[in-house]
Amino acid sequence: MSGYKTASSHNSFKQRFIRDFKLNKLLYFMMIPVLLYYVIFHYAPMYGAVIAFKDFSPMKGIMGSEWVGLQHFRDFFSSYYFWRILKNTVVISLYSIIFMFPAPIILALLINEVRNQAFKRVVQTVSYMPYFISLVVICGMITDFTNSNGIINSLFSLFGYDGAAMLQKPGLFRPVYILSEIWQKIGWESIIYIAALAGIDQEQYEAARIDGASRLKQMLYITLPGILPTITIMFILRMGNMLNVGFEKIILLYSPVTYETADVISSFVYRKGLLEFGWSYSSAVGLFNSLVNLILLISANYISRKVNKSSLW
Repeated sequence: MSGYKTASSHNSFKQRFIRDFKLNKLLYFMMIPVLLYYVIFHYAPMYGAVIAFKDFSPMKGIMGSEWVGLQHFRDFFSSYYFWRILKNTVVISLYSIIFMFPAPIILALLINEVRNQAFKRVVQTVSYMPYFISLVVICGMITDFTNSNGIINSLFSLFGYDGAAMLQKPGLFRPVYILSEIWQKIGWESIIYIAALAGIDQEQYEAARIDGASRLKQMLYITLPGILPTITIMFILRMGNMLNVGFEKIILLYSPVTYETADVISSFVYRKGLLEFGWSYSSAVGLFNSLVNLILLISANYISRKVNKSSLW
């Protein structure tokens, strides 16, 4: 009976697929480049992760290198750097969630309240601009601004700051990183919330105004609940990427002086893998990072589905 049900279900799916394919041939053909992109550049390279369990040698290749099991993972967990880079990664990720995640939501809510369309367009354009500047240029600007004779340092020196370069101080690296991230991405990330705000039924606002609701109450009881599903989905996606701190920016900004607070898992993988040629060791560290991200993504999705019925799957 069970086998009959399985076969029936399979045939039913096959029949539905064939019928849908005949109706939407053009759409299926349009999917082929996208599928090829993900297969070639995202799924096929996963095979290389096997070197995390081998003592990889370029002369022997992936298949010919010797298996070492979990040796690289044990070396990483027992190394001097493990707790330092884990702590730095988690702290910077938490700062990002606490300060960076709400920032574009607040900007979108404020822009939504502006009635002057010309001023609204100017604010949006100015806030988007840093996102389109090259990361190398952005990091060069941050370095210049926070140098001992930079504009930010000069302003802070008026309030008693000693005038030393901020990126050379371990205690200031994280604030500089987080604030520059907000400056660079707040406008771009607010777009999706502005789009969600545009989808809220305007009749709800009219009814609220007739009932005498202030603009603050309209925001609290109509606007925020209206974009709550979007906020939930974006938060789940952020959790799934929690430990993937923007390593390109970290690498461009940090130095051995600030490793104590700036060195994260991804920058450690870069140094070990590309600069010190420890490919297997860095692959093991990267695999550990991806596994933690996957667990966080599944956990956040499960909690969200239980709490407010919104989830990715």
